[in-house]
Amino acid sequence: MGNADLRQLAVIEDVSFDDLEGSVVAVDAHNWLYRYLTTTVKFTRTGAYTTSAGEEVANLVGTVQGLPKFLEHDVTPVFVFDGGTTELKEDEVAERREQRDRYEDDLEAAREEGADAATIATLESRTQRLTETIRRTTRELLELLDVPVVEAPAEGEAQAAYMARQGTVDHAGTEDYDSLLLGAPYTVRQLTSKGDPELMDFEATLEEHDLSWEQLVDAAILMGTDFNEGVAGIGPKTAVKYLREHGDLWTVFEAEDCYVENADAIRTLFLDPDVTDEAEFDTDIDPDLEAARAFVCEEWEVPADEVERGFERIEEAVTQTGLDRWT
Repeated sequence: MGNADLRQLAVIEDVSFDDLEGSVVAVDAHNWLYRYLTTTVKFTRTGAYTTSAGEEVANLVGTVQGLPKFLEHDVTPVFVFDGGTTELKEDEVAERREQRDRYEDDLEAAREEGADAATIATLESRTQRLTETIRRTTRELLELLDVPVVEAPAEGEAQAAYMARQGTVDHAGTEDYDSLLLGAPYTVRQLTSKGDPELMDFEATLEEHDLSWEQLVDAAILMGTDFNEGVAGIGPKTAVKYLREHGDLWTVFEAEDCYVENADAIRTLFLDPDVTDEAEFDTDIDPDLEAARAFVCEEWEVPADEVERGFERIEEAVTQTGLDRWT
């Protein structure tokens, strides 16, 4: 998820969805999906997304409810799914797994103690994970809805940022501030929130702090990233100060007598990540709503009333967008 302290450096402005009209956004699929998955679990009865075989597919409810926000504003999402996880990120993944295990213990204890429904729902939302079933069924639903999907060779966010840099999309879309370190010119945030989104500006951030891209990454490494612990006592202001004074990360290490293991490899993960130029997609969306409804409600047993309004909004948005393009 990156270091939230990066927000103190990022140049971010509030925008309206009207400002994004007609744009294409490469969405970090796992980041977007996890937020809708946890929200669905927290506010929806368990039986609504659990099949007779006991498989949980809250992702299908979340996806149908989340997609209209793009389409109603004539914004085309391209969902970019993670490939492999870099070795340097394995420690963070393991830490998240341990935290989720602790939440599962808390959930079991709460159930045994007869905790109220709201407490149970909150704990259930914290234990969610993107299972293979969730990843597969999300892709299948998006395919039926004719929403573009791209498979990244490694980190989905890195691929989304690269696509934005190459101009194959207008923006990257994620809640993670690491998009800034990956050089996405513009990143749209708050895509899963009720209000208007935020737009994070890469070049304006560099200009604001008089840093190069490499120096911004170096500052983040000093602060801490998904791939390393930060140097004790170094926050955003101090990191920028050191980079201005010393020029680069290794000179900072020498001058300030500090060190970050694997710094060179971490730097490369942001400046030259594993991405592909072979991401092809069509932005003209023509959903097969009948097949999508059958997939969600019949094959995966989600009650129709949980998703019907979402499907209606998708249909209305696609129809209206088509009319607007002809008038």
